[in-house]
Amino acid sequence: MDKMFLTVFTPSYNRAHLLPRLYESLCSQTNNNFIWLIIDDGSKDNTKELIEQWFKEKRINIQYHYKENGGMHTGHNMAYQLIKTELNICIDSDDAMPSDGVEKIQNLWESVEDRTRIAGIIGLDAEESGKIIGNKIPDNLKQGSLDELYEKYNVKGDKKLVLRTDIVHRYPAYPEYKGEKLVPLGVLYMMIGKDYDFIYSNDVYCIVEYQLEGSSHTILKQYKQSARGFAYSRMIEIKHSKSFSNSFKKYIHLVSSAIFAKDISLAFKGVNPLWSFIAFPYGLALNIYIRTKIK
Repeated sequence: MDKMFLTVFTPSYNRAHLLPRLYESLCSQTNNNFIWLIIDDGSKDNTKELIEQWFKEKRINIQYHYKENGGMHTGHNMAYQLIKTELNICIDSDDAMPSDGVEKIQNLWESVEDRTRIAGIIGLDAEESGKIIGNKIPDNLKQGSLDELYEKYNVKGDKKLVLRTDIVHRYPAYPEYKGEKLVPLGVLYMMIGKDYDFIYSNDVYCIVEYQLEGSSHTILKQYKQSARGFAYSRMIEIKHSKSFSNSFKKYIHLVSSAIFAKDISLAFKGVNPLWSFIAFPYGLALNIYIRTKIK
């Protein structure tokens, strides 16, 4: 393992105008025991020149890697290949870290006596104003999975995950489909959460600023454009779902994605074909609805 305990990694595509905010937040950390890894996903702006300038400033430990454009999930795949620290956290190019973020992560992690079955930490996202995204984790909950927070305890809003690097390496990389730019990242967290617990924390690790061109605001277009990636996600979600109603919703989405991919067989691979057949008219209706919304 690297002498640093944490890698903060940032996949970035043409975000040179946003990266300075994140850079300054990392330079202001009260604990500098981290590496900032930038995965440049084929940027055509001045990202490389900007990073080169920051290298010269030597304010924090920076690693930079350029790759051909492939989408957010491919940036995560490359990051996981490169990271050697015990823990890692993704902070997107349009986000920032509170000044005590790294310190709080290290303090909490070092307080955990037995980490054998612990995959990392789940903390909070917040707006610049301090407003929590969604709601906090109930104080009586100490550890569990991300899915349990959402499905069992009705916790709302994006949460920030800190992952053990060695555990990430035990799971398959996100599949990369030609011409597609997204596989929903949550499938990895779901698979890990079925085998390991996460420590729950109400500390804020990420200050978010959603962009109009970001994935949060273009999800329906990505849903259509990355149909195979979304079909893969639905298949994994169906496999691990414990709720019939939730599972059937995923079947509906799986059918819709298969139609967008122009490959109906995707709706029947690796799942119960009977339920795909029953869900088919609902999936067709969803597909039509999404096409209408995109227009």
